[in-house]
Order: sequence, then structure tokens, then C-alpha cells
Amino acid sequence: MKTNFLFPNYFKKIGWAILIPILLIDLYSWFGGHIPVLNTTVLSVNIPNGFQFIQNDIVDEILIILTIIATIFAACSKEKIEDEFISKIRLESLLWAVYINYGLLIIDTILFYETDFLNIMIYNMFTLLLLFLLRFNYVLYKSKHLNA
Repeated sequence: MKTNFLFPNYFKKIGWAILIPILLIDLYSWFGGHIPVLNTTVLSVNIPNGFQFIQNDIVDEILIILTIIATIFAACSKEKIEDEFISKIRLESLLWAVYINYGLLIIDTILFYETDFLNIMIYNMFTLLLLFLLRFNYVLYKSKHLNA
């Protein structure tokens, strides 16, 4: 089976090596932990004023970018043996993650408003790939132990 759009297998290790510490840092900050501030001058797009340089703490942006890269590497890398069974699990896990993600989004839309909803939407950027990773790896783990 051709897997033209998947990264090589070693990207999976890179993705997990980045993702696990980043998720721990995210959880630490989410529960009130202090993360050092990294203020710097950045280029910003402001709708009424156009492009401008501003002072900003870029720790959040760094964490977001690393989380996106890590989840894509971990989720979109080939397995050591990439066959039709793995492709089936990959597709089913992705579809399952889409259903759960948008089901949660509907519930969030009904229950959360204003700033709380905005915070939920920020976390929602990551839930699709994280749900996919959880289910895909769980099903792989389960199938390996059933066949052992």
C-alpha cells in the first residue's frame, strides 16, 4: 500500500519526544504553574492598523507551534510495518476522532460562552490529533496483545 503522505517512521519518535514534555508543561501551566516569560518584539497583524511591531510574551506561541509539530509527527508517521490493517486502523481512528471532537465542540457551544468558549476553542485546536493518537495507539496495542 502506498503511503505517500506519511512521514518516515523515525518522525514518530521525534514527535513523541517533543509531545510528552510539551503536554506536561501545558498541564502544569493550565493548573496554575508559573512558566517563565519570554518578552520580545514581534511582528503583529492588527486589522485597523495593518502590520506593526509589538512587545509580546511568546511562550504560548512556542508551546502551540511545538504541540502542533509534535502531534503531526506522531500521528502522521509510518509504522514499522505499514500494511492494509494499519491503514484501516488509521482511517477508523481518524473518523472516530472527528466524531468525538465535533461532538465535544457541539456540547461546548451549548455550555460555554464568551472567554470560556474562546479558551475551549484554543484547546480544540489540538483535540482532533490527540484523540486520533489515543485511539490509534490503543487499538494497535490491543491488536498486538490479542495476536501475541
